[in-house]
Amino acid sequence: MEKKLGKIKKAVLPVAGFGTRFLPATRAQPKEMLPVVDKPVVQYIIEECIESGIEEIIFITGRNKRAIEDHFDSMPELEDVLVKRGLFNEIKSFENLREKIDIIYIRQDRQLGNGHALLCAKKIIKDEPFIFCNADDLIFSPIPAMKQMITEYEKNEIVEEVVGVIEVPPDQIEKCGVVEPVHDEKDPQKIFEIAAIVEKPKLSEAPSNYANPGRYILTPDVFGYLKKASPTKKGEIILAEAIQGMLKDGKIIFGYELEGEWLECGKKEDWLKSNLFLCLKHPEYGPILKTFLKKGI
Repeated sequence: MEKKLGKIKKAVLPVAGFGTRFLPATRAQPKEMLPVVDKPVVQYIIEECIESGIEEIIFITGRNKRAIEDHFDSMPELEDVLVKRGLFNEIKSFENLREKIDIIYIRQDRQLGNGHALLCAKKIIKDEPFIFCNADDLIFSPIPAMKQMITEYEKNEIVEEVVGVIEVPPDQIEKCGVVEPVHDEKDPQKIFEIAAIVEKPKLSEAPSNYANPGRYILTPDVFGYLKKASPTKKGEIILAEAIQGMLKDGKIIFGYELEGEWLECGKKEDWLKSNLFLCLKHPEYGPILKTFLKKGI
């Protein structure tokens, strides 16, 4: 059976949120621009997209997000200064980003949930499969998380929609979207059908410990379900509800267990932990930080 849709070339990243959990740091800058070690959170996601073969990024943006556009734009004045100082590696890093990916910005006039953000990209997606990715969830892995999912999508003819999952400890369950496998045991390929996706279940009611770290492969079918989705009490449209609607209509959706360390950056404490983790892994800063920590504070 030949796939009706083509290769995955596009990724949608929602970045319109206010970042209230990081106030006052985010009063005048987007939370996606907060640094993790030596670059902003969102740059890690862009680099993951590039390494996974994505050719076009669709940012769903909002007010006070201009810094994201500026960060990925050309800056001739800065580049002239870097040339004069002989800092050619810094120039090359940004040239590579601009050359390897196209970026589109779409304004979300109101922040009404991740499903509403995704609907804003409908006209750009057209009839193509695509990646939907949280802009504040990093996955540290030798093989980029998106690439793991895309590789499975391309080799498996029956796979269309995919929800990336990572096993999490019990104390993390209640803050995650958790999937329910159709069967008790996964197959040897680490990909399995799911029966449901539950947002932030109580530990006693969680259908598994497989949580979604903000990585999805979706087809345009999802847009019809998002339009029919019932808003929450806050008036938000949630992607998980649309996925649940697809499952109820008999659509086969797969969970794919990702390899890697999930580094969340959506809350201050998680962002601090992610900084520490990646600092310790950094070839230049890791040894310095380890020596500092050994001395004690």
